[in-house]
Amino acid sequence: MTTLALAGLGWAMRAVWQIRLATAGEPASGLPDQGEGNHRPLTSLEDSYHLVSSASGFAAAVCAIAFLVWMGRVRHNGRELSGARPRYAGLWVYLGWVVPVVNFWFPRGIIADAYRSSAPGEPLPLSLNVWWGMWLISMLTGVGLTYADSTDEIIARAYTDVWQLLASDAAVIAAAVAGIFLVRAVTAVQERRMN
Repeated sequence: MTTLALAGLGWAMRAVWQIRLATAGEPASGLPDQGEGNHRPLTSLEDSYHLVSSASGFAAAVCAIAFLVWMGRVRHNGRELSGARPRYAGLWVYLGWVVPVVNFWFPRGIIADAYRSSAPGEPLPLSLNVWWGMWLISMLTGVGLTYADSTDEIIARAYTDVWQLLASDAAVIAAAVAGIFLVRAVTAVQERRMN
């Protein structure tokens, strides 16, 4: 849960810096990447955005590792509690995030399966669908956690289309918050069942 909170905080800091960039406006010297391999020196605000972006990226990477470990554990616990074979093979805990098309439902399915195995007959927690919906929105916008733009390109977008960046940041932050509630709900039901 701590890593989810740190990742959400990191993305909130990115949003703050993007707003600062948008309100400061593009410098008279133009964008950082001036094309044909030419880059101008960064302003102090742009340079600090690079630092914030790197720190939030690191927090997200640590969060991703911790979340994968947690997913593996709840899948295993669900199998132990129910005695039934999980719907998804263990390899999908990791591959389910990166294999195209299946990455739109396998991660959610793995957690839902673990919850159902741990608490038969109980409805899935609302946080599961909120978390997954926000994750998909951030993924599909192309500017969330999975964007392909460089930091300088993100800075350029902050000067012109900051609303797109902020919408995606909001989805990532909402996914992190819902993820905290999800981890608590699934972990609590498994601990209750084990006791």
